[in-house]
Amino acid sequence: MSDFKRISNEEALDLIQNASLLELGKLSSNRKEELHPKKTTTFVVDRNINYTNICWVDCKFCAFYRHAKDEDAYILTYEEIDKKIDELLEIGGTQILFQGGVHPKLKIDFYEDLVEHIHNKYPTITIHGFSAIEIDYIARLSKISYQEVLAKLKAKGLASIPGAGAEILNDDVRDIIAPKKLDTKDWLEVHRQAHLLDIKSTATMMFGTVETDEQIIDHWDKIRQLQDETGGFRAYIMWSFQSAHTKLAQELPNIPSQSSNRYLRLLAVARLYLDNFPNIQSSWVTQGSYIGQLALKFGANDLGSTMMEENVVSAAGAANSMNQQEMINLIKDVGENPAKRDTAYNILERF
Repeated sequence: MSDFKRISNEEALDLIQNASLLELGKLSSNRKEELHPKKTTTFVVDRNINYTNICWVDCKFCAFYRHAKDEDAYILTYEEIDKKIDELLEIGGTQILFQGGVHPKLKIDFYEDLVEHIHNKYPTITIHGFSAIEIDYIARLSKISYQEVLAKLKAKGLASIPGAGAEILNDDVRDIIAPKKLDTKDWLEVHRQAHLLDIKSTATMMFGTVETDEQIIDHWDKIRQLQDETGGFRAYIMWSFQSAHTKLAQELPNIPSQSSNRYLRLLAVARLYLDNFPNIQSSWVTQGSYIGQLALKFGANDLGSTMMEENVVSAAGAANSMNQQEMINLIKDVGENPAKRDTAYNILERF
């Protein structure tokens, strides 16, 4: 029986600011082992499919979006999407992370048709798609509730939703880095409504812009409370702001780049604080494969996706890639047991 006691916001702040990295590694590893005593580290074989890069939200930290009239703006055709899924199936993929820019004109019927097409043609592929900001805008444009949007998409084959768009769940921060984006209350409400429909989701955090340590803990507090209420989050994923080619880096050139120490420190405290989250993912895509591997010693029990395709953070300067065998090797190298999983964290294959 674990004697783990829930830590307070004050204790979390003290750990972030005063604990040694060695101590944090030890505490988070102990906590991880309580939750995952078999030392299994999982990963998923999937592909990011960004069905459009057209977006009106203009987040200052994003280098991916385009406006509808831009020369390189696009909406993928069904044929283009099918080709990407065919390629994923060839390497044993099980999931697509399916999200796009927030298109100013696409209503619910477009999304219903799209999800239905993929689900009917590729019934073995899990559709993990549509961030809270997309759900919010589809609801507004279609003049229906979050619950109706989610129920309609679930009926067509949507399995779960990603945690994108959380950034920092504090409106003072959001007003600076993404003033047009939905506020904290609405992000949480989209996920609450998804969970009530038994659509599981993930929670994310992008740190390293203008937020304080206290605002990071405020973010954790909000998702921990919602998880207490619904139990609908499968995992927590955290990454640092990637600044290349972004407006935010131009407007605030003195934003310091985030160190590996800072990433591991926050990850470890997240593992201790988010006691009701079974899984924490390592963000090797932004941190690189070796810090991604080290994250397994700081509370992460999942390496995320082999990421056959990634367009958003790569547009902002992160260009790391890894195949299945490289993931297996990294996991074994730190004395853990690699396993391929599906979206729901069911083990498909052990290595």
